[in-house]
Amino acid sequence: MESITFSYADCLIQKEKILEAAEKITPEIENMRNAVSKGYDDERASINLPDDKNLVRTIKETVKEKHRLKPEYLIVVGTGGSNLGIIAVQEAILGRLYNQLNPTTKVLYADTVDTDYINNIISVVEPTLKKGGNVIVNGISKSGTTTETIANFELMLNLLRKYKKKYEDFVVVTSDKESKLWALAVQKGFNVLEIPEKVVGRYSVLSAVGLFPLGLLGIDLEQLLAGAKVARDVCIRKNIEDNPAAKSAAIQYLHYLSGKNIFDLFLFSNDLESLGKWYRQLMAESLGKKFDIEGKRVNVGITPTVSIGSTDLHSMAQLYLGGPYDKFTTFVSVKKDKSTLTVPKLEGYTELVSGIQGKTFKTIMDAIFEGTKKAFRNDKRPFVEITLPDKSEHSIGQFLQFKMIETIYLGRLLNVNPFNQPSVESYKRETRRILSQK
Repeated sequence: MESITFSYADCLIQKEKILEAAEKITPEIENMRNAVSKGYDDERASINLPDDKNLVRTIKETVKEKHRLKPEYLIVVGTGGSNLGIIAVQEAILGRLYNQLNPTTKVLYADTVDTDYINNIISVVEPTLKKGGNVIVNGISKSGTTTETIANFELMLNLLRKYKKKYEDFVVVTSDKESKLWALAVQKGFNVLEIPEKVVGRYSVLSAVGLFPLGLLGIDLEQLLAGAKVARDVCIRKNIEDNPAAKSAAIQYLHYLSGKNIFDLFLFSNDLESLGKWYRQLMAESLGKKFDIEGKRVNVGITPTVSIGSTDLHSMAQLYLGGPYDKFTTFVSVKKDKSTLTVPKLEGYTELVSGIQGKTFKTIMDAIFEGTKKAFRNDKRPFVEITLPDKSEHSIGQFLQFKMIETIYLGRLLNVNPFNQPSVESYKRETRRILSQK
């Protein structure tokens, strides 16, 4: 299997400075290497998910059991780290138009309490239930107390109970083993899948959180995890020059210090848009902190944005190439597409746009990508590149692991804890207080 590649020739920072900054990551690299032998007993536990054979066996058994029910729909009930990674992998591998391609099992995501959106999900699946078809509900919450998730979970359970005598056969709960949701799920007779205590939500895509729904949709779990393991082993190398995650983190850190606090992930593939949204949460929640490790108030953070090529060149390029020098870009491209399309040679159309007739869409996209990089280069806009061999499970697994480890290294450089999210908890407390008064 081919590996993803990382290039930093256009980062506009001297190699010596990059390596000097990356040396500060050395203690964290050692921590990561030590964590590999600690299973799930370290806060870096997520890096060991690719090695967990028991996890894969349990997931595959549960998937096989639910496949016997011939579900026409899977409803993933979760939000944030409990669904962004699932959407990212599903769309990257199966495509954003997956549901429209008439798969055996379609997937819907209940990730908000927007009344009209959730009502539309019910309107989509209820006809299937009325005619005797089957729907699987996968409720995902590590804490078991996420307001939006529990509201949606109760609603979907109520829908199943309306049409299924043994509705519990169609429910899978993914949570921390010590959560109240887990206890209730066991009591009700639902299938339960464990999220290890120290695997934080935004790092949990390769745990049962992601593996069960992705497995149900036909994703090759072994290849996804194999790709992640390859990237992990590369990204914890002691030699900084051979460690792309360490170099990438150092480059981003140095640009942050120079005043660039907006980092754009510019993905030249529509199917990767949700991968960008997954990374947006990973970076924002891991690095945006009020206090540093010592408890000193620092209010650090990087604002992550997501752009899609070539679409967003027609909405954002003017800002990126003409606006302030406060941004750093990571371009992501795909070497090999799954399909081939060619512009037909129609009479008279060469007068509209010349030079495209008879060329493949891939050739045109590559030209646009190269033109974009050239424009950035000419205007001294710094960027790095990540190239995926394809949109296979192996490639996507590599990308996920690369970015998770890179983020942990950035946390070390910024001297913040990349595993907590205390400010998120504050809004949750206020929400519960308001609801209790109504």
